[in-house]
Amino acid sequence: MLDTTLNHAGGAAAAAAPRQYHLAHEPHPENGTSLGFWLYLMSDVLIFAALFATYGVLGRAYAGGPTGAELFDLKLVAINTAFLLLSSITFGFAMLQKQAKNVGGTLAWLAVTGLLGLAFLAVELYEFAHLIHEGATPQTSAFLSAFFTLVGTHGLHVTFGIIWLITLMVQVKRHGLTPANVRRVNCLSMFWHFLDVVWVGVFTFVYLMGVL
Repeated sequence: MLDTTLNHAGGAAAAAAPRQYHLAHEPHPENGTSLGFWLYLMSDVLIFAALFATYGVLGRAYAGGPTGAELFDLKLVAINTAFLLLSSITFGFAMLQKQAKNVGGTLAWLAVTGLLGLAFLAVELYEFAHLIHEGATPQTSAFLSAFFTLVGTHGLHVTFGIIWLITLMVQVKRHGLTPANVRRVNCLSMFWHFLDVVWVGVFTFVYLMGVL
């Protein structure tokens, strides 16, 4: 009777041991998410590097059409740059509220960030519409093809970022700052700051150098 009990106990322990081993060695979700997102950002770096290189080659191929100095409104672009840089600061305030576990404060600053992002997109769309109205279309020259591709690709990223931000705000509003939502806010923060860095490059390399 005692042997039977010991055998059952030993079998139960042996059956439980692999499960405990599996749990102990299960990959951490946060580490996996961060690594995967960093890999995604690196792929985006390669995309923008290729677009910057293309613009560097084609940026003076005007084909008898207008030049950057003739087309770019530097004051308008500076205002648009301010919108995006301010959105990076407001996202930083959202991260501080997130660390304080303040759901309302996090949502409020994310909303401000989204509004600044929408203002950036509105000004960029106005610029594109104005250029096309003036006859400066992507088909006009290689310079304008490279310009619309580079700036438009960045604008698409900002659009996707705003959609992601709105979706995340809904999730935080419904479920609070759960570990999963905190990871998502962290990933979106990296993505948003990455877009700011890329835009500083666009402003310097495309607009400032184009006007000069």
